[in-house]
Amino acid sequence: MQKFLDVLSRWEGGDLSMMEAGELLGMSERQFRRYRDRYEEAGEVGLLDRRLGKISTRRVPAEAIEEMLELYRHRYLGWNVKHFHEHLLRDHDFSWGYTFIKTQLHAAGLVGRAKRRGAHRRKRERQPCEGMLLHQDGSRYAWLEGQPMLDLIVTMDDATSTLYSAFLIEEEGTASSFQGLLETLVAKGLPSSFYTDRGSHFS
Repeated sequence: MQKFLDVLSRWEGGDLSMMEAGELLGMSERQFRRYRDRYEEAGEVGLLDRRLGKISTRRVPAEAIEEMLELYRHRYLGWNVKHFHEHLLRDHDFSWGYTFIKTQLHAAGLVGRAKRRGAHRRKRERQPCEGMLLHQDGSRYAWLEGQPMLDLIVTMDDATSTLYSAFLIEEEGTASSFQGLLETLVAKGLPSSFYTDRGSHFS
């Protein structure tokens, strides 16, 4: 019970992923999630009369774990987990999963944890007014049943997603980009700015 609470605390603090927490407890990620839910609903009572604390028939012997750690310390120190795991499988007849090996190396302090990725970039806000920015892009697909692949060239407003021009063409290029622009300029006038992923068409 105490080990579960310790691992749960480390998971809540962001030190362990749910999969790593499960591995440390000798269970699957799904089982760990179930125990976490039971604990949140009813506290320690919610874990009584469950399998928590019972020895799993699939549990890796402590001696085997120590043998693996000694191998890393004395023969593979400094290797990344992926390569170490590959050599364990190939040269030492170990059959444990990559995540289990990584978790044990982390727990023993032999391998540092990867830095967490930064927050995702915030979604760019759209322009506040129509006509401030035009987008143009092409998408290749079999748009018409029984017909070959075609490029759909779309020119649209960034603020409102209004389509100013859309047509199918055999292959996107400078001429198609100019056609989309021409149709838009004739109907709507000159925009403040224009963006396309296909800048090479204009070089």
